Amino acid sequence: MLELKKVHASYGQKIRALQGVNMKVEKGKIACLIGGNGAGKSTLLRTVSGLMFPDEGEIVFEGRRIDSLPAHRVTAMGLAQVPEGRRIFPRLTVRENLEMGAYSRADKKGIEADLGRVFTLFPVLRNRQGQAGGTLSGGEQQMLAIGRALMARPKLLMLDEPSMGLAPIVVEKIFEILLQINSEGMTMLLVEQNAQQALQIAHHGYVMETGRIALEDDARALLRNEDVRKSYLGIE
Repeated sequence: MLELKKVHASYGQKIRALQGVNMKVEKGKIACLIGGNGAGKSTLLRTVSGLMFPDEGEIVFEGRRIDSLPAHRVTAMGLAQVPEGRRIFPRLTVRENLEMGAYSRADKKGIEADLGRVFTLFPVLRNRQGQAGGTLSGGEQQMLAIGRALMARPKLLMLDEPSMGLAPIVVEKIFEILLQINSEGMTMLLVEQNAQQALQIAHHGYVMETGRIALEDDARALLRNEDVRKSYLGIE
């Protein structure tokens, strides 16, 4: 569904954030990207989303190049991102935040149906749909950010560090829901520092170091890889 071919991206003239990245995300699968701080993971998502443009290389989505398209065009093609830090609209209500995810849609019946689906996935949001988003807990805000992205009816859902700052029990719940969404056919690209959790739910994994893909394999194989276990899982 998504393929990056020798993608380079930089901030200014000095900082080369991505250096010849090759990656594929297969339809209906979960691909995860793990790596340390500053490895280039978030930059990769920003580049795919059209928030920044690559210096070189190609980004192909469903057979069409998207590396020169602005973010709103990329979103319209079916890519939605759940950003790092959630970035909900704190003064808008839960329902208004979700409706913002469907801003480009005009099918009122479909929007209402998708609201119902999000409330089924995240019952706490149904109970708090009139509450300001900024008053929710961190875990509830993460659920809201995922729900907002789903309201765009994406073909590919990209998530940037969905476990960041959350209690382990909340992280477990979030990942259970991601598995459920995937089982319904949603393709995902998951960027995570929590390598253990990410590799446990993913089908294929990539390890990024200093802007390059250092390693890729079946996710289960990466869980068994000695270098990955020592460097990213804390297992000797």
